[in-house]
Amino acid sequence: MSHSCLGEWFESPRGRYLLAWEHARFDERVADIFGFNAAQIGLCGHDFLRANRMALRLRCTDRRDTALLTADLLAEAEELPFASQSLDLVVLPHVLEFVSHPHQVLREVERVLLPEGHVLITGFNPVSLWGLRRSLAGHMGVLPWTGQYLGVPRLKDWLSLLGFEHRGVTSGCFAPPVASEEWLRRWSFMEVAGAHCWPFGGAVYMLHAVRRLPGMRLMLMPAWREQRARRKAMVPAAHRHGR
Repeated sequence: MSHSCLGEWFESPRGRYLLAWEHARFDERVADIFGFNAAQIGLCGHDFLRANRMALRLRCTDRRDTALLTADLLAEAEELPFASQSLDLVVLPHVLEFVSHPHQVLREVERVLLPEGHVLITGFNPVSLWGLRRSLAGHMGVLPWTGQYLGVPRLKDWLSLLGFEHRGVTSGCFAPPVASEEWLRRWSFMEVAGAHCWPFGGAVYMLHAVRRLPGMRLMLMPAWREQRARRKAMVPAAHRHGR
């Protein structure tokens, strides 16, 4: 089952539980990111850019998405339909664990983002009760267990190799993956306990990174030193020797 079907799963009790947390985190983050153009890739039935104030906010998905009518553009995540260095913000809600080539998706994000552009990524956390359930019971073709869960350290490494700077990561939803809304409420005490005792063990995480321009500092430093050297050379010899 593909990422495109995940939108239907978010209508289940477990899905709504995670969706509430993710909407709150996206709202907090995107509200303070400024620019002109933003794009959401996937899960177009849910607007994760709603709190952002950029002039152009687009939702992009593939033809298999059950919320196809809410999309502005149709494309595969591995081949984004945007010009290079044209976006200020990209959000990837659960895209990477449901595509065949997640690293290629990140390369595309790096290509389309402007220098100092932002990317926000959410994913299922393998180091959690949900990740443990997936490891022990298997996925049996059922969402959300079919995804290839990516750990935060691995994702950080990939982003670092592409020139991104890590800006922060948070995780949430500490209740076990019980199926009913009633049992999720009964486990609600885990939210406070988990946030204090196991802050990176939530069922889902959000990672924030910024694209840096490679070599920017190396290009600027020699010019600065050369300018200082020229000023020094212009000082009369008598002044330089304290005469």
